[in-house]
Amino acid sequence: MSAAPTSDLPFDDTTDFANADRGFIGALVPAVVRTDDGRVIWDNDAYGFLKGECPETANPSLWRQAQLCARQGLYEVTEGIYQVRGLDLSNMTLVEGESGVIVIDPLISAECAAAALALYREHRGERRVTGLIYTHSHGDHFGGARGVLPHGSGKDVPIVAPEGFLEHAVSENVYAGPAMSRRAVFMYGDSLPKAPDGQISAGLGMTTSTGTLTLIPPTVDITRTGQEEVIDGVRIIFQLTPGTEAPAEMNFSFPDRRALCLAENATHNMHNILTLRGAVVRDARIWSRYLDEAIDFFGDTYDVAFASHHWPTWGRDDVVKMLAEQRDLYAYLHDQTLRMLNQGLTGPEIAEEFQLPPALEKAWHARGYYGSVSHNVKAIYQRYLGWFDGNAAHLWEHPPVELAQRYVELAGGADEALTKARAYADDGDLRFAATLLNHIVFADPGNADAKETLAGVYDRLGRGAENGTWRNFYLTAAQELRQGTGRVTLDMSNPEMAMALTTDQLIDSIAVNVDGPRAWDESFVIDLVLTDEESRHRLHLHNGALTHRESQAVSGAGLTLTLTKPQLLGVLAGAGKGLDGITAEGDPELLKRLFAVVTKPDPSFAIVTP
Repeated sequence: MSAAPTSDLPFDDTTDFANADRGFIGALVPAVVRTDDGRVIWDNDAYGFLKGECPETANPSLWRQAQLCARQGLYEVTEGIYQVRGLDLSNMTLVEGESGVIVIDPLISAECAAAALALYREHRGERRVTGLIYTHSHGDHFGGARGVLPHGSGKDVPIVAPEGFLEHAVSENVYAGPAMSRRAVFMYGDSLPKAPDGQISAGLGMTTSTGTLTLIPPTVDITRTGQEEVIDGVRIIFQLTPGTEAPAEMNFSFPDRRALCLAENATHNMHNILTLRGAVVRDARIWSRYLDEAIDFFGDTYDVAFASHHWPTWGRDDVVKMLAEQRDLYAYLHDQTLRMLNQGLTGPEIAEEFQLPPALEKAWHARGYYGSVSHNVKAIYQRYLGWFDGNAAHLWEHPPVELAQRYVELAGGADEALTKARAYADDGDLRFAATLLNHIVFADPGNADAKETLAGVYDRLGRGAENGTWRNFYLTAAQELRQGTGRVTLDMSNPEMAMALTTDQLIDSIAVNVDGPRAWDESFVIDLVLTDEESRHRLHLHNGALTHRESQAVSGAGLTLTLTKPQLLGVLAGAGKGLDGITAEGDPELLKRLFAVVTKPDPSFAIVTP
């Protein structure tokens, strides 16, 4: 990964530490959050070892970032604006209004959000929640909503979000949700021990909480830049930034408090163009342009900027400098990748040659703690040219197991390949050692020596990584090689999330799980008449594909179900069993035939072995 050597970084610059400590009011003691049944879902005290010097088992730059992210408690940003940091991956911001408090980004888990609000109230009084703002459509910024607005409360509280928020918030967790959740185990390293030789940070924050994910749908949409809203007497001016760090995202200012919220568009690290857990590739070009727009749009209306992660930046000149450098960072990543791919270089070749300008290399907030130059460059290449690099030899390669068997045979068998891999590792070529050892493991998953040797190489790669998510991926891979497949630590499925899905998305959630080959010989039509939505949807299973659309056709269906959306959820949850209270016209067996070819995702599929 191309980056300035650690020795070249300005470790004597302690501005970030001063800013991270500024405004401290009080901490949660102990910094442990549990569910009602006592399960620990957050333990920031586990990172107490970060108070010590950086050991050999960690990259000094990542250790520094972890020390900053581990700070926990309630902080004053400016008069009337507070943040709770260190109680989840993200921050909760609280803005005091005329009669209560506006909550911005209620963390991932309802339990963590409740603990954060309680900490605020302990020091600032029992203010009721009078507004809730979601900066963007990722789960760590809305999942704890019920922790600040429990069921039965806040019926008249405005819930503010950028246009398109709900669709993107739920769809990300439907189509590829199980695979993304599985890979998130590796990315955030929550299953790793919190220790100097284990999980020390995810760069953007410490790790993810594992409590109850909730969602309260927005009631106020922000649809244009310049839109102004007044919530509990607090004036807020918005800038829409779709397609940046999230498909639906926004920055906004509190001009009467002279404060600016940058959501997750400008944090104290290089962000991801494509996360290691997976996502739709983000647009670095438009990201840069919205940061540039923010500099002009908000003008001289703020003295401090804060974000949904990390610590604030005080002083307008310092904020503008950071915004300009972040703007240049994403523009440079985008433009230089395009320049080099148009010269014929592939993604990996560009990543190997890519070098940031010296001013960005040495800017702490542009370091690759969460995103990296290496995987961001490959993501930009993917956005424009896809997975294929144009080399015909790569057009139809064998899948991993078959490829591995041939490489091991070519190396002279497993024993000879293992000897060669150890030699590469001893010589410091850990990258190729990992590649060769991975082939040995995939060729024979029962080869204990190869698995342990590969785990050792992953240990070394992880402990040297400056990027928090790379470290977590390597160390989790080593753990699973030794202990077996891990668990999904963040469950993105729950009734509230399901109710937020559109009917089309609910049907999509079934369609993407149809076992195509088993359904090849099936052909029938089912109509769903949703009485509470006054809509009619036609489902057609044919040639192994479940297609659907909203339709007014009233004939041609083998089965018509007349029901409400909650009843539809019940039908889907029960895999078609039980139609109590539902009007069914036609052949109910069609529903059984449909669900007979619907599979369930595997939440713990193997990654480090076949």
